[in-house]
Amino acid sequence: MESRLQKLIAEAGIVSRRHAEELITAGDVTVNGKVVTTLGAKADPEKDHIKVRGRLINPRLDRRQKVYVLLNKPKGYLTSLSDPEDRPLVTELIPASLGRLHPVGRLDFNTEGLLLLTNDGELTNFITSARNKVKKIYDVKVKGVPAEKAIERLRRGITLDDGVRSAPVQIKETYATATNAWYEVVLHEGRNQQIRRMFEAIGHSVVKLRRSAIGFLRDEKLRPGHFRMLTAEEVARLTRVPRKAPAKKPRAGGVHVTRTR
Repeated sequence: MESRLQKLIAEAGIVSRRHAEELITAGDVTVNGKVVTTLGAKADPEKDHIKVRGRLINPRLDRRQKVYVLLNKPKGYLTSLSDPEDRPLVTELIPASLGRLHPVGRLDFNTEGLLLLTNDGELTNFITSARNKVKKIYDVKVKGVPAEKAIERLRRGITLDDGVRSAPVQIKETYATATNAWYEVVLHEGRNQQIRRMFEAIGHSVVKLRRSAIGFLRDEKLRPGHFRMLTAEEVARLTRVPRKAPAKKPRAGGVHVTRTR
C-alpha cells in the first residue's frame, strides 16, 4: 500500500518525519533509482526500492511489527485518517500506543459495524481487491416493505444514480413489520454507499445499516466503540483464498451423442 515517503522513512526509524522531509527536499531519497524531491510523493515498500542516502530502508520496514485490530465502529465516526471538517475519526477509538493504523476499506459516517484497522498494506490490498471476493455481510433496515420483485432487481444488479450497474448481491429478508423490513445483504465488491443507493433506487430509504461480518469474522460480543486484536490464526485465515471445487469428470464409459439430420 502506498504511503508518503516521509512517513515511511520515519517508520523505518531513520529520522523523524520532519527531518525526513528535509532529506527529501535535499535530494537524498530515491525510489527505484530515481531521486524524489516532492514532499507529496508516495511509494509502496512492497513493490518499490526506497533508499535514503544510498541505503535501502525496505528491510527496516519489513521488520515493523504488524498490528491487526477489529473495531465495532459506532455511528458518527469517519473512516479516514483526517478530515477538514474535524469530524470524529475511527482512528481516535484506537490507542496511539498501537502505532499509526489505517482502515481496511470504509464504512459510511452513519454506518455501524465491524471494521478492520492495520498497518499491513498487503492484507489491506488482499481484502479490498474484488478478485479475492472477501464477503461483507450487512444488516439493513429499510423504510417500508419492498415488493419481492423489487428485491429481485437488486439481487440481479441494478443501475445506480451515477449510471453504473451494481454487481449481483445476495439478499434475504430477516424480519418485517407493517412499516419496516430488515434484510441481510452480502457484498463481495461494493461501491461508495452502494447499499443505501440500491434501496433508494427502488424507493425505500435505509433507516439503519450495520456490517455484521467481514469474511468469517463475526463478533456479537464486541460493543460499539470497542475493539480487539485479531489472533494469528484469524489473520492467516483472512488471506486464505477459497479453493474452487474441481470440475466433475464424466462417468467412465459415458458416451456423448450428437444428433444430426
